[in-house]
Amino acid sequence: MECPVTGHHAASPIVLDPLVGDLVAESTALREAGPLAAVELPGGVPVWAVTHHAEARALLTDPRLVKDIAHWDAFTRGEIPADWALIGLANPGRSMLTVDGADHRRMRALVAQALTPRRVEQMRARIEELTAGLLERVEEAAREGDVLDLKATFAYPLPMYVVQELMGIDEAHLPRLKVLFEKFFSTQTPPAEVLATLGELAALMAKTVADRRAEPGDDLTSALIAASEDGDHLTDEEIQSTLQLMIAAGHETTISLIVNAVVNLLTHPDQLALVREGKASWESVVEETLRHSTPTSHVLIRFATEDVPVGDKVIAKGEALIVSYAAIGGDEKQHGPSAGVFDITRDHPIRHIAFGHGPHVCPGAALSRLEASVALPALFERFPKLDLAVPAAKLRNKPVVTQNDLYELPVTVH
Repeated sequence: MECPVTGHHAASPIVLDPLVGDLVAESTALREAGPLAAVELPGGVPVWAVTHHAEARALLTDPRLVKDIAHWDAFTRGEIPADWALIGLANPGRSMLTVDGADHRRMRALVAQALTPRRVEQMRARIEELTAGLLERVEEAAREGDVLDLKATFAYPLPMYVVQELMGIDEAHLPRLKVLFEKFFSTQTPPAEVLATLGELAALMAKTVADRRAEPGDDLTSALIAASEDGDHLTDEEIQSTLQLMIAAGHETTISLIVNAVVNLLTHPDQLALVREGKASWESVVEETLRHSTPTSHVLIRFATEDVPVGDKVIAKGEALIVSYAAIGGDEKQHGPSAGVFDITRDHPIRHIAFGHGPHVCPGAALSRLEASVALPALFERFPKLDLAVPAAKLRNKPVVTQNDLYELPVTVH
């Protein structure tokens, strides 16, 4: 990359592995490249990545970096293909994710009303009920064979059921949504299927909005529709894009949080013993997993409306920035020389920014934490002999550059 003003040339970009073969090594390389690293996304798309904690906090609140893709020169010049595998993440439609300022505050306020701490806490009983039912399914699966996929039987359905009820989605849509979101996030989705996937997702969101308009319920989609009719002027596109955003973020992050926490505890029996003995809390397990094995590895994308210096480098006007949370979580300047170690006894467990920072911080963070804090102790209490069925080194990451996600989590429970 070359800044058109300063003429500065970046070093050769770090090419993100579309198969996510070794996220730890890749994150280390990104941090070592400095707080701002030149990166190539799958498909050969050049962007900058912020990889250190302090610089990320600063850039996430910098008004010169916006979410409107119209400020990305490569996009406006037609250099980003319409069927690029990650186009749905870079340009997901008009929602609180893709606007700033007054529009962002207007849309976010409506979502925040449904996710206040009090309302989230009121969901605890339902999450406990869903967890208990899924643990019964785990028990049944264990009777049918020695090894079961804990992700498929437990970690995936719990957050999906929660977000389905929160958003008022017809449960009959869940199997198809699973398939579509797999394609939506994957770097391996064939170009011919990218636009078809986005179109079908949009159609399902439109169907949900139409259903909730016809039969309103006690859910967030109905609340967004009612607010629009009461004068907040949300368009159908904004409601549908917000619905898709909440489903995508509401289940993917929590799935990875639960899966990664289980892997961390089973590969660190000393840490698991601390929790079981009451010497550390489940909250500390959740927070250390968010830092050490952050569910969201990279978040796409922000765009510079003017030159933004970062250290000895410059994000030039019209260039794009991603936030590399997997690298940021291991920043020794923030977390000390043991940043690479999973340690639930850290003195300051919530010094990470795994859910973002600034105006666009994740509004569902409290709900994700609640789901994990209910699911994990219930799982380990029900199955005290839970163990990995394969060595941790053989667990395979899915080809999703934005999520720290496994294909499956094979375990034994008895």
